[in-house]
Order: sequence, then structure tokens, then C-alpha cells
Amino acid sequence: MTSPQSEDSQNKNNSNKKPKVPQMPKFNLNWIYAIVVVVFIALTFLPKNVAIKTTKQEFVTKMLLSHDVEKVVVVNKSNAEIYLKKEVLKNEKYKELSSRSILGEDVGPQYYFEIGDVSSFETDMRERQKDFPVNEQIAIEYVTQNNYFGDFLFTWLLPIMVLVAIYMFIMRRMSGGPSGGGQLFNIGKSRAQLFDKDTMVKVTFKDVAGLDEAKVEVMEIVDFLKNPKKYTNLGGKIPKGALLVGPPGTGKTLLAKAVAGEAGVPFFSLSGSDFVEMFVGVGASRVRDLFKQAKEKAPCIIFIDEIDAVGRARGKNLMQGGNDERENTLNQLLTEMDGFATDLGVIILAATNRPDILDAALLRPGRFDRQISIDKPDLNGRAEIFKVHLKPLKLDTDVSPERLATQTAGFAGADIANICNEAALIAARKNKSAINMQDFQDAVDRVIGGLEKKNKIISPEEKQIIAYHESGHAIIGWFLEGLDPLVKVSIVPRGVAALGYAQYLPKDQYLYTTEQLKNMMCMTLGGRAAEELIFGRISTGAQNDLERITKMAYSMVTIYGMNPRVGNVSFHDPNQEYGFTKPYSDKTAEMIDMEVRALIDECYQATKVLLQEKMSKLEHLAKVLLEREILFQHDLAELLGPRPFDKVVEPTTAETEVQETAAELPVEKDENLSI
Repeated sequence: MTSPQSEDSQNKNNSNKKPKVPQMPKFNLNWIYAIVVVVFIALTFLPKNVAIKTTKQEFVTKMLLSHDVEKVVVVNKSNAEIYLKKEVLKNEKYKELSSRSILGEDVGPQYYFEIGDVSSFETDMRERQKDFPVNEQIAIEYVTQNNYFGDFLFTWLLPIMVLVAIYMFIMRRMSGGPSGGGQLFNIGKSRAQLFDKDTMVKVTFKDVAGLDEAKVEVMEIVDFLKNPKKYTNLGGKIPKGALLVGPPGTGKTLLAKAVAGEAGVPFFSLSGSDFVEMFVGVGASRVRDLFKQAKEKAPCIIFIDEIDAVGRARGKNLMQGGNDERENTLNQLLTEMDGFATDLGVIILAATNRPDILDAALLRPGRFDRQISIDKPDLNGRAEIFKVHLKPLKLDTDVSPERLATQTAGFAGADIANICNEAALIAARKNKSAINMQDFQDAVDRVIGGLEKKNKIISPEEKQIIAYHESGHAIIGWFLEGLDPLVKVSIVPRGVAALGYAQYLPKDQYLYTTEQLKNMMCMTLGGRAAEELIFGRISTGAQNDLERITKMAYSMVTIYGMNPRVGNVSFHDPNQEYGFTKPYSDKTAEMIDMEVRALIDECYQATKVLLQEKMSKLEHLAKVLLEREILFQHDLAELLGPRPFDKVVEPTTAETEVQETAAELPVEKDENLSI
């Protein structure tokens, strides 16, 4: 319910709104230009008189021999203009001239014809009039007429008008577009899109879920903009910038929009690539123009998305040309951020998923005073995000946001939005009136493993290899400690070439011990080991398994210091400070390779030993999997017994290990998709 005071204020605001007056269309100066051109052309092409064209024969027989001609005027030695006597104009044979008398006295010429050669025309006229009395013979007059207006129009004026029209067209094209977007004469103008009171952002903090810690940080920025005196009275300074850092899809841009919507101040939005241009000095000019506009609109917010496009660390790229221009743009950005007063109320928000490549001068206090980390949401955060995206959907009663959150560990906000949309599409494809939980399960499988290939033909031999391969993963994952609970095994083809997969429920875990990593390697090698034990040969289906354990083993040895021979050293180089050189000798590199191979062999032998102990369960699980094609966690509990180390959880689909064996490709893959 709304209070009476709020209703009165709303009515007052409505009364203050003036009715919109229909605006008259603006006068366009181009119409004047068009009218002038039409008048010039009309004056040029319209004849000066309305003389009727005739022939020489008709002139002689109808007019000359009848003594009706007053005079003949040869114009420019080409046309003969005929002037008739006034008393004969009313004769019946000249009735076609009656319309000329309406405009006033007909002074002629009334007719004209082309004479051809002048001398021949004179000779013929003398021959025709040799029997005429002397006083009735017609004298021929010669006149030269110059069309000064037409010559001026076509020789001077019309070309100039054409050039002016082309110039105006080019100028209009070059200077047009919003904020001079990409046009020549406005190329140095800012390309930021402005959201003000007329186009205010409608997104608020209610539309942002799962980012509670980040919202607390940015809420203070909103409070700075709304109540700056609250902080300046105590001597505090409004922060100049805040950098939103996080993986793709976690909601950095959405959070910036929410800040603009909550603050109710002008909001300039642009991408880091909008500063980049092929022309020298354009990026720096756009930065200056952006901050000039921001100062005029203060208090306001500038949001630069993907700032790493222009804020890369300087001096690390030895190439010249475009790199120099990018550095000039960055230098101008640094100058502007450190150049305006702190009490202007201009706050800069920037977002990036690659903070490691940003220039150190850009990250120092005084420019970006705060770095707000936006990570993938936890269990509660995912539940809140699901509640936001489930609002516009028609749901069945069995849909639970909390249960969906447990099934999507490691998913970002964009992934959750995609799952909700896929579930709606799947339900619509099945002609359902509401979306149930099974649709969301299918959507998770669709997002992780790809589209189910029901019509894919697999030979019985390949299907058996896939079943034992996935059973090997399942057995190792079920009986080793510290691994994510296995909740689903399937040999239904999915995606482009995925022929089988196993799904796990990952925990929100950030630290792993050496034993856990080794067990993870054993689980990943379970498929390859099962193939070797059962069939005595191996297939190409474990390609991705081998890629994962190789990367994991090298990380344990060279990054995490988990090898006693290599020692407690880390060769991790996220900033590429070493470039193309290695921070260790060739002898150390040889030792690293030997230790990685020994670690993988150790895990592989341990995997084979465990599978030999559980051989009966492996064969039984593979045979049941061949029959049913899909086994859930409760089926695995019946076939393998209760999991020794963890509590039994409900069937979920959160992390997928997919075997890819493309029949049309020479190499088959076992894809382990990890969230």
C-alpha cells in the first residue's frame, strides 16, 4: 500500500506535467535549393516564344505564295522565323494560332522551320518571289542570338551547384551519426552512450543476485553520488574509480548498470575498444572528449567495459605502430583520471576478466581506488540467481531453486540464465504447459554435454569399449577418497562427437592436497586403465583424459611445489615476465619431465591395481550400463554398494566427464568437461 503523502506527491507531479504540444515540422533549407534549381532549369529549357514548327514546303505553299508573310528572320543561320501580317491571323487556315491571342497581342514569330544551307535558302527565296511586285517581296533578315543565361547556367552555375551538393552530402555523411560515431570530422569525439533522465537505466540492485559482497562495495559508491557531503564534511574524498574483476559471465556489466539505475545520475557506457582507431591521436582525443562531457554532466558515472583493450601494460610489446597509439590512449586516460578534482562527482567504473595484463599505473590508488572481485557464485548465490531468472517462467510445483543450485556448482550467472532458457525451450518442444524439474535436468545435460544424439549409429564393439571406459571412471571415482561424488553415468551420445560421460557433484573447494590431486588423476585415468585390463588394448578415447592429467601433473611439479626432487619452487608466470625464456636450466627441465612421467605412471599403476580388486564390480557395472545406457546415483549405490567416504546425495548433474570418439575423425577423444 502507498501512503497518502506519496499519493499526494504523485498527484502533484502529475499536475505539474504539461501536456505535450504537437511540434511543427522543422523547415528544411534543402527545399529552397530544390526550388531554385527547378526555376533555373525551367527558364533555360522553356522556349522564349511559342512559335509552331512547320516545313519549308508548307511555308511556301500556304504562306509565301498567299502573300501572308510580313518578314522572315534567319536566327543563327539555322532556323527561319516567320512573322505573319496581322490582318491574316484571323483566317481559318491559321486557326491554330488562336490560342496565342489569349495571352495578348500576337507579335510573332508565329512559325519557324529549319533552313539548312543559308545560300540555298536565299536562292530559293529569290526564285519563289521573282514574279512578285517589288513592294511585296519579302526581305530576309539575319539575327545572331546568344543564350547568355543558358550558357551561364550550364557552364558555370550548374557545375558549381553539383559540386556544392556533393560537398554537402559528403559533409553530412562524415559528420552524422550518434556522437559522431566513426565519422571523419567527429572521429575524435567520444563514442560513449549516454543514459540520462530521459533514457535512464531501469536495472537496480534487485535485479542483481548472488553478488552480495560486491553490492556492498558499489552501494557505497551510490551513496557517494547521492550524499557527497556526508563524506566530504569529514574530510573524505570520493573515490575516483572502481575496477570490477571476475571471470566472464559473472555479472560485471549488470552490476555497473545497477549502479547507474540506483544512483539516478547520468551514465556514460562504452567499451575499451571504442578508443582504438587506426588514425594517430584519435584514442587520446576520444578520452579527452569523454571526460569533458563527464565534467559537464557531473555528478555522473563512466563505465568502460573490457578496459584491457586499451589498458594493457606498456613496454611489453616490442612491435611499433598500433601499439604506440594504444599506449598514447592509455597515457591520456591516466592523465585524465589523475587530473580532475576529486569533488566533481565523476566516478569511473571499469570491468575486465584479465586484470593480470593491466598496466600497474592504472591500478594504483588515486585512479582505480578499489578493485571489486566478482567470482562465480556459491550455493546460496546460485539459488538467488535462479530465483531471479525463474520469475518470468511458468514453473511446475516440483521446481526448486535450491535443488537447482546444488546441481550447478561452478556455474556463473550467464550459465544459469542459459540453463533457464534451455529448460523453457525443452518444455515448449515437448508441448508442456509448465516447466518441470526434468526439463531443467535435461537443460543442464544440454549445456554441459551437448545435444543428445539419438540417431547416432554406434557399433556394438565401440559401445562396449565406451561402457567399460565409463565404468572405469565410475569405479575409481566411487572408491577413492576426496573425490567429488559420482551421480550419473551415461553412454548416450551427446554433442558433436561425445559418446559417453560421467557426471559428478563438485564441492565449493579452493584448496587441494597432494593426495586429492593424485586421486583425481587416478579417476581420470580410470577409463584408459579399464580398456587395457578388459580388452588388452587401448583406444583413442582417452585423449582429453591424457591432456588433463598432463596439465595437472606439470602444475603439481612446477607450480604448486608438490614434488620432493624439484622442491618448493614455482615457475608460474601469469604476467609473462620471463617472455620466451625459461627460469630454469635444461637439466632442471629434464628432471621436471622425468618427475611428471613418474607421477603419471604411479597414478596409472595405482588405478590398475584398484580396478583389478574391483574387477567383478567393473564387469557388472559395464553390463548393466550396456542394457540401460544411463545409471543414476541410486543405481550405482545398488550395484557398487554405499560410497565408503561420503554421504549419499540426490542424483544431480553438475560436472561432466565426456568421452568424445568421433567416428569420422582419425582421433577419438574422451572429453572431461569440468565446471
